[in-house]
Amino acid sequence: MGDKPYFIDQMISAKSIAARIEELSQEIHDEFDGTDKLVVVGLLRGSFVFIADLVRELDLPVEVDFLEASSYGDAMESSREVRIFKDLRGAIEGRDVLVVEDIIDTGHTLAHVSKYLETKKPARMKTIALLDKPARREVDFKADWTGFEIPDEFVVGYGIDFAQRNRNLPFIGKVRFTEEQA
Repeated sequence: MGDKPYFIDQMISAKSIAARIEELSQEIHDEFDGTDKLVVVGLLRGSFVFIADLVRELDLPVEVDFLEASSYGDAMESSREVRIFKDLRGAIEGRDVLVVEDIIDTGHTLAHVSKYLETKKPARMKTIALLDKPARREVDFKADWTGFEIPDEFVVGYGIDFAQRNRNLPFIGKVRFTEEQA
């Protein structure tokens, strides 16, 4: 699968992503205005580029922490079994928390992580995803904020990978295998 030749067709430009992050950061600022510190929890690995750009736009005191959870591994399809590989380093009890995800597909990962983090008793917790694929949803979960709604396509770029490749692309692109027609 990872050895099959493929092309990447741009879906969302770097410029569009930057503009949307600016809009989202204002909405997040309005929601958390007055917080003494917002703990931004990134779900590794795909969200790291999104988090970096998002926190630079937030005019709030922020702390960044990471949690690694996955239902994919190197596959193109979710296993639906969410595993947490790395937990938070800091405590979130009584704190304002923003959970950042790269893409909501089936919904299993973000739903599982949200329930898990709620057990740590944050004062207030909200979620944001750069991308949302509602056509693939299996779990009734909707992020508080979404960057872009996309069709059921396998995408890469802007931190999102295909078998650990293509994270460094500045845009979101659709993976198209060579045997597919353009």
